[in-house]
Amino acid sequence: QVQVAESGGGLVQAGGSLRLTCVASRTVSSVDSMAWYRQAPGKQRELVASITRGGITNYADFVKGRFTISKDNAVTTVYLQMNSLKPEDTAVYYCKARHLGSPYWGQGTQVTVSS
Repeated sequence: QVQVAESGGGLVQAGGSLRLTCVASRTVSSVDSMAWYRQAPGKQRELVASITRGGITNYADFVKGRFTISKDNAVTTVYLQMNSLKPEDTAVYYCKARHLGSPYWGQGTQVTVSS
């Protein structure tokens, strides 16, 4: 089992920045990959960005150039630096860790961007 916990959400004005942090439990030395998803009210959960243990990153088109995902060496902690935030970025942001082929989700952290 891997426990995942997000932090760093909050309220920010449009154009501002936030950094989200996701920590996987210390029971594992590393995980295969970690990713950030988001879900806005009435919408499906969607991938924002992901990073593998080898450092390969992937971004959704709607955040390219604005968000950056990074990790510690062991991929037990990942960060999502969000710049130039827009009201449409308002959502609950979830972290997912993948370990030995199984996904593990956090409880989510709310990000609200005011116009």
